[in-house]
Amino acid sequence: QAHLSESGGGLVQPGSSLRLSCHVSGYTYKTGCMGWFRQAPGQERGGVAAIDKQNRTTYIDSVRGRFTISQDKLRNTLILQMDSLKPEDTAMYYCAAGWSVCSLGFTENYWGLGTQVTVSS
Repeated sequence: QAHLSESGGGLVQPGSSLRLSCHVSGYTYKTGCMGWFRQAPGQERGGVAAIDKQNRTTYIDSVRGRFTISQDKLRNTLILQMDSLKPEDTAMYYCAAGWSVCSLGFTENYWGLGTQVTVSS
């Protein structure tokens, strides 16, 4: 059974940066992907970025050029570097693993419990 644990969220001002981390255990990384999703109050959860075993990445348009997803395979850690943060980036951010994560889908994903990111002046 996979276990995902996020950290690194917080309250920052617009234009600031944050680095989210997700430690993963018990997940056999074969054909699937790792990724980040987010859910703002009153909105549905949606994909943000994904990375596969060959380090190929996918981003949604609103974060491309500002966010960078990467992985430290030695430490079993997924990272999301978020720069030039905007108030509309405010959300609970979730780490996910599974085959559908490659297309930022939701089917049979493993999920973490989330970390809150708030961007406000």
